Amino acid sequence: MDKELFEQLTQSMKEAISIAKGDMEPSRIFTVEPPDAKAVREKTGLSQSEFAQMIGVKVKTLQNWEQHRRAPTGAAAALLTIFDRAPDMAVKALHKAA
Repeated sequence: MDKELFEQLTQSMKEAISIAKGDMEPSRIFTVEPPDAKAVREKTGLSQSEFAQMIGVKVKTLQNWEQHRRAPTGAAAALLTIFDRAPDMAVKALHKAA
């Protein structure tokens, strides 16, 4: 490994430890807010049970998201973002052929 790269990585690790301990502020903070699950579902015109089945979660999970008791994370948050931005295309892509 290149000596300069190693020194940069070492410095980054020291900074990460300082930030974790609260001794140093991070240079920037990123926050990603998942879209409102209820508003997203309503854009599709689907019921809770239909929407939950389509995205592969339990109805209770969807209800928890809609009532802000829990927040979708990871792939679920990404999928809701897709539904938020292009609901017709998302429904068409996931709709099972009859």
